[in-house]
Amino acid sequence: MSELFDKHGGFRKLHSFTLATIVQLETLRFCRRFLTHDHREAPEKFYDPKGRQYDQMTQAARSGRQNIIEGSERSSTSKDTEMKLTDVARASLSELRGDYEVFIIDSGELPWSVHSEEARAVNAISIDDAPFTDDVVHQSAKHALTQRRKYAPWLDSQDPVVFANAMLLIIGRALNMLKSQIAAQGKAFEESGGFNERLMTKRLEAREGQRATEPAPNCPKCQAPMRRRKSAKGEFWGCTAYPDCKGTKALE
Repeated sequence: MSELFDKHGGFRKLHSFTLATIVQLETLRFCRRFLTHDHREAPEKFYDPKGRQYDQMTQAARSGRQNIIEGSERSSTSKDTEMKLTDVARASLSELRGDYEVFIIDSGELPWSVHSEEARAVNAISIDDAPFTDDVVHQSAKHALTQRRKYAPWLDSQDPVVFANAMLLIIGRALNMLKSQIAAQGKAFEESGGFNERLMTKRLEAREGQRATEPAPNCPKCQAPMRRRKSAKGEFWGCTAYPDCKGTKALE
């Protein structure tokens, strides 16, 4: 008998969630440090003092992480919703990546080439598997901060362009992971269906089980055993001696 509910949750062990957590935390830091004044001109000239750009970047970073959480929690009853929310997370992080890219260009520089020494160093960093089995909120936060320290040489830089370039690469890695997650979710949906499909299967299994255990009555005409039959008007009991006996009986 198929399981009705998928397992849900478990997002804290996803590498994509760990990176999305780092992205949200570091975007908050980036905006506080570098969007409160225009570092290219006089310090007193404010560039975006917690204005529209600040809000858009921090909200996009939040949306990326939160939709991973919500999609994972909804996976037990709706694979379709899980895939849609994971895709929303990916779209939000893509939007954020665009903001960092424009920041770099607006600063008079170009994003790092993937062949550059800096990009190679950032991309070479590996993310450790989450080691926790309980106390997950505490331990997952600790895990994210531990992984963040691997990027510290760039994220702690006083140069906002270095910071922004590192974020471009981290976000790009998270996007690739989310793309793989969506593909895996789609494959799981094809193989086992969603909640509605499994619910229908459960109903059919229960109905067939009821039929198998339901005693067949005797024919009211010849007393022979009867069996279920179907007609245009629905199911009914029909005599097993048919066509010699045409006895019928309505289903209760």
